[in-house]
Formats: sequence, C-alpha cells, structure tokens
Amino acid sequence: MNTLIAVIAGLLTGVLSGFGIGGGSLLLLYLTLFAGFGQFAAGGINLLYFLACAPAALYAHVKNGLVQGKAVKWCAAAGVLTSVAAALLAARVDTDWLRRIFGVFLLYVGVKELTSRQKKPDKVKK
Repeated sequence: MNTLIAVIAGLLTGVLSGFGIGGGSLLLLYLTLFAGFGQFAAGGINLLYFLACAPAALYAHVKNGLVQGKAVKWCAAAGVLTSVAAALLAARVDTDWLRRIFGVFLLYVGVKELTSRQKKPDKVKK
C-alpha cells in the first residue's frame, strides 16, 4: 500500500510540476512529512524527480510557443553561475539557518503569488 501511495504522490506532483505549480515542493513535503525521509535524502530524490519531469514540461512549453530562445540563454548562464555560488555557500552555512532562510523565502513567494494579479501569457515567437 505504501508503494501505491508513493506512486500516486509522484504522479500528482509530476502533473502539477508540468503546469508550473511547484510539484517539487509538494513532493519534498510528502517525502519529509509522510514518507519519513530526512531533508537531505528528500532533496536528492526531488532532484532526480525533476530530471524526469522537466523534459516533458519543457517539450510542451516549446511546442506551445511559450519559450523565448534569447531568454533561455541568459537564464541558463545565470543559473549555472548562481547554482555554483549557492552550493559553495550552502557548504559553509549552518543547515538550521538554511532552513529558516528557505522558509522565509517560501513564505515571501507564497504571499506574492496570492496578492499579485497575473495576465494571460502571450504566445511567444521562436
């Protein structure tokens, strides 16, 4: 039964990830609160999960004309640089502080999402 629940949780969070809702964050909550995984193991599982879900979501977004090639180049470059910097910083910062900072960040993003109005995205030319 536990395997079935885990598969259902993975499928649901995968679908939500494809819609851009943050299924990976929900998966982390499931793994740590209900499945009994530690924070470190749950993070590793979430990264592997992302590698499986991201290509399908990217394909759908490209197919629907929602990806700007020029923006991808800048975002990829910035992502590589900031991920290296964040990894180096994370190795030197106490994990309790990292959890608190991440919690505050999630609260900020949640409040911002709840209070902002969104326009429908225009189709982007390739």
